[in-house]
Amino acid sequence: MARLVLIDASPLIGLARVDGLGWLRPLFGEVYIPTEVRDEVLAGSGAADEPSIRTAEAAGILRVWPKPSPAQPDLPDLDEGESACIRIGLAHDGPALLLMDERAGRAVAQEHGLHVAGTAGVIGMARSRGWIPSARAAFARLHASDFRISASVIETVLRRVGE
Repeated sequence: MARLVLIDASPLIGLARVDGLGWLRPLFGEVYIPTEVRDEVLAGSGAADEPSIRTAEAAGILRVWPKPSPAQPDLPDLDEGESACIRIGLAHDGPALLLMDERAGRAVAQEHGLHVAGTAGVIGMARSRGWIPSARAAFARLHASDFRISASVIETVLRRVGE
């Protein structure tokens, strides 16, 4: 059963900050980045995360979605990247997983029947597979960079991975 995996800006940035973009391929196979998300995270603004994201794209870890994002459904309360992920996921004939952190985007995606995971979940998966020695350390690294994940989400992941 093929599954489409799409990634939004926040997980791209968060995973770049913990050197976790390389986990995507072994966890999910092909991971697509909508053009709207790519334009957001690779805007040429000199953000510290841009080189890691560009390297992941060049290595084939991230693949730019090859078609324009559908225009429907109307999702006025979401940003362009979240909307594109949801619209592509809904238009895909088969199961889709969205890697998305923002609460509003996750809620809308789930209301439409899409599966969602976030940065914290991916860190937990990496810890469960032994790819990192400590999920707690990865979360601390994120917080040191001003990237925020709620304490309750972190505690849930830490419990699941036995930390």
